[in-house]
Amino acid sequence: MVNILSLVVRFVVSALVLMGVSFAAPGFVVRGGFAGALIAAVVIAVIGYVAESFLSENISPRGKGLVGFLTGAVVIYLAQFIIPSLLSVTLIGALVSALIIGIIDAVIPTVVR
Repeated sequence: MVNILSLVVRFVVSALVLMGVSFAAPGFVVRGGFAGALIAAVVIAVIGYVAESFLSENISPRGKGLVGFLTGAVVIYLAQFIIPSLLSVTLIGALVSALIIGIIDAVIPTVVR
């Protein structure tokens, strides 16, 4: 039960972060309000999980390196092709949003522990 609650909290926090980033980052737009942001958070998490499983956990943004940052930007950029009606991202928008999300994640980690 605790794991499910932690997972729900992670996705709610991630959706709120995406809504904030959508407001702050040029070229990054989440449509559909909170529900759209929640779906985008799930899609981004799934793509990130797949990338980590193929390329190792060192490429995750938690790796705190340039490769992790660029991988995060690519994951965000690719998510728009899976949910084009909810997410619109330019290349610059993906880089800026990955930077903002990285800074927020350093302060408020969204990893389920």
